[in-house]
Amino acid sequence: MRLNGIKDNAGARKFRVRIGRGIGSGVGKQGGRGGKGQTARSGVAIGGFEGGQMPLHRRLPKRGFNKWRQQSFNEINIGALQKAIDDKRIDAGKPIDNASLIEAGVMRRAKDGIRLLGEGELKSKVSITVNHATAKAKAAVEKAGGSVKLIEVKILAADVAKREKSAAKKAASGKKPVAAAKSEE
Repeated sequence: MRLNGIKDNAGARKFRVRIGRGIGSGVGKQGGRGGKGQTARSGVAIGGFEGGQMPLHRRLPKRGFNKWRQQSFNEINIGALQKAIDDKRIDAGKPIDNASLIEAGVMRRAKDGIRLLGEGELKSKVSITVNHATAKAKAAVEKAGGSVKLIEVKILAADVAKREKSAAKKAASGKKPVAAAKSEE
């Protein structure tokens, strides 16, 4: 190897396109800015402008929403939990929580918590602390002789009052409250 033979890998360095350097360059004459007039100038914001007509993006109805303070949970199936126990990455005798699962390499990073799902089969007796657990997962852990501890979410008194007021309003109008509808199923 010689110093004069050293070069970057192909595609490692990208050079900027030099515009306005003649007709043969492909970006000569107007330099990619189109013809004359408004679009040839800087500071033009006519992306959605339709000459005064109501633009398409304002004619279409609004759909959906983005949840405020949306949380992202690590999801783990009981089958994956059993596999980690079988591989001796997790000790079934010790309590299992977010930190122990990350340390064992079952999850990459701590997000906003853990959601336990019921796919697979659990044979070991485990004590696990999670934010959410499906009914199937909870039943499988308890069937194996283990326990599921749910992390309680702190609810402000103002939120409780708001929920109660909303439930009372729905009861007066004849609709079932959400919590009551879920408990009946």
